[in-house]
Amino acid sequence: MSSKSIFETEEDVAQANKFVNKAKDSPFMLVGIAGFVAAGLIGAYKYKNRGTMSTSVFLMQLRVAAQGTVVGCLTVGLGYQMAKEYLFDKKPKENLKSLHN
Repeated sequence: MSSKSIFETEEDVAQANKFVNKAKDSPFMLVGIAGFVAAGLIGAYKYKNRGTMSTSVFLMQLRVAAQGTVVGCLTVGLGYQMAKEYLFDKKPKENLKSLHN
């Protein structure tokens, strides 16, 4: 018997491979998604103890917190990628060599 599930298709495997490759290319994307989920779970827990605050105001504040978490993580990730490419990489770029000649 095969170790694959009878419900698993090749398309599912391809999607999983795409997700793994994206995670390797941009690890801060996963941190952003995790932060978004964490903000949602914390918000769901705090919803019971919101006091006299209306539901719409609470959900608006929760949305802003979740979006801020994702944008912050993506910004840090972008800064890390730029620093890795331009500051930490000591190899000269091939396209820069052609500019100097």
